[in-house]
Amino acid sequence: MHSFRTHHCGELRQQNEGQTVRLSGWVFRKRDHGHLCFYDLRDHYGLTQVVFHPDRPFFEATKRVRYESVVTITGKVVLRDAETVNPEMPTGAIEVVVDAFEIQSEADPIPLQVDIEDPGPEETRLRNRFLDLRRERMHNNIVLRSNIISSIRRRMTELGFTEFQTPILTSSSPEGARDYLVPSRLHPGHFYALPQAPQQFKQLLMVSGFDRYFQVAPCFRDEDARADRSPGEFYQLDIEMAYVEQDDVFAAVEQVLHGVFDEFSSQALDAPPYRRIPFREAMLKYGSDKPDLRIPIEIRDVTSVFAASDFRAFRGAIEKGAVVRAIPVSQIADRPRGFFDKMVEYAQSIGSKGLAYLVYTAEKVKGPIAKFLNEEQMQALKEQCEIKVGDVLFFVCEKEGEAARLAGDIRLKLGRDLEMVEPNAFRFCWIVDFPMFEWDEERKCIGFSHNPFSMPQGGLEALENKDPLEILAYQYDIVCNGIELSSGAIRNHRPDIMYKAFEMANYPPEVVDDKFGGMIRAFKLGAPPHGGIAPGIDRIVMLLAGEENIREVIAFPMNQKAQDLLMGAPCLVQPKQLRELNIRLSPGAEKALSRKEDSEG
Repeated sequence: MHSFRTHHCGELRQQNEGQTVRLSGWVFRKRDHGHLCFYDLRDHYGLTQVVFHPDRPFFEATKRVRYESVVTITGKVVLRDAETVNPEMPTGAIEVVVDAFEIQSEADPIPLQVDIEDPGPEETRLRNRFLDLRRERMHNNIVLRSNIISSIRRRMTELGFTEFQTPILTSSSPEGARDYLVPSRLHPGHFYALPQAPQQFKQLLMVSGFDRYFQVAPCFRDEDARADRSPGEFYQLDIEMAYVEQDDVFAAVEQVLHGVFDEFSSQALDAPPYRRIPFREAMLKYGSDKPDLRIPIEIRDVTSVFAASDFRAFRGAIEKGAVVRAIPVSQIADRPRGFFDKMVEYAQSIGSKGLAYLVYTAEKVKGPIAKFLNEEQMQALKEQCEIKVGDVLFFVCEKEGEAARLAGDIRLKLGRDLEMVEPNAFRFCWIVDFPMFEWDEERKCIGFSHNPFSMPQGGLEALENKDPLEILAYQYDIVCNGIELSSGAIRNHRPDIMYKAFEMANYPPEVVDDKFGGMIRAFKLGAPPHGGIAPGIDRIVMLLAGEENIREVIAFPMNQKAQDLLMGAPCLVQPKQLRELNIRLSPGAEKALSRKEDSEG
């Protein structure tokens, strides 16, 4: 017989009755009935109830064993009495009567409970992540993650993609988020950067003659945490394809995502091809470039109506460049006044000066601004917003970007509070036709709005002849339930177009040659048209696991301050290590370090 187990803890069934078996696992639950002692023994595969009889020499010792200790038992499988069968457990029809018992590892008192849904504060969970991962929900999330990645790899291979690995130590890029820098010992004063994405390398693979690349790639960005973004590092399904147009990328990604979501979820699911929404339309209708299409509210532009109205607050703002966005909501006119007051308070809490509204009842149109609108303007609002009796219109008035943000946020708030979000559904869309450039207020010049390596729609002719702020790019995002899964683009593979695009963004040719020298040299030696995308693995798993926080689907995540509480990172290093790397701490860092040492000493 094997030293530790003949079966795992989720395996035994009625057909195993009478067999002598050996199991090893953690003591998950204990029940001391005086004359009998029961354990629920747990391993990776499940639970088995084992029972200790008082005539065994180890009976008293079993009562003293702490939760989460690791034990090995040997005994006979017996059927449970009909009234004690547990239909909730796959092994609930049997139990093992223990004849031999050995403690492999005695646990100290545990700092968090493993057998409950909410084990305590996140700090405690992350500091003791190995315990947290023993909980059923967390354990299942990490197994789900592994299965999803395996499914993705299989599907990508079936579509003719080849998996490659790209470097982790690379050069810093002037675009995007902050880099994580790694000092070079052999080259004093020089630094590597951990890749924010394998962007340049995957494009170079296309130039190298490979056709369809993919990689489950680690990426590193020094960003603040959010519910759907982990600080420090994340994983993405990195994809690049040669000789493709935008539709070819969409078709490949839709096959993979639809297959994965269909395999791992029973929720309603959009079938490809997914809906395509131009960026400007998304910002108008949903106030966001990552719309949650489960909410049946569409924002409308009603600036022209208020420009001629007697509502001076809006009319004066419009004269200074503001716009008015209307948020129509069906059949809530009977809501009490307190509901509307709370919505006004919410709008103010997110930066709005207020929140105007009109309530359409059978008798008349009511609301704080009704008296400022004449009959013709009321009719125009009704027609433009498709209003019926019982509906309500909310309004925000701000400059275009701020109006979109406020209206989009209020749309989400209304959808959730009024329980208008379609349940048990995944709704996908592509956001397309992003602007190539935007005004960079900090640099006081035109800058890239999205990805500097994207091909402008219209190519070199558009760059030379169109208003930069009117040029669109072959850039696209894929969104599910209000969460951006990925950005991608058809790449700019021509050096002349790339130099011109960077010049318009105030980067001279020498900057392109310096920062992107490897890629620009490659493009000068024959580059195929190519494009790609990189859906986020963590976000895909988060959606399929039904979690709202991305840390719940990552085995060892950092906290919101980008700290690894389990391993103690980031950590101090020895002065010798700094000397080897030719690094001297700044006076401010020295003082902070000294204060930290004093507080700990």
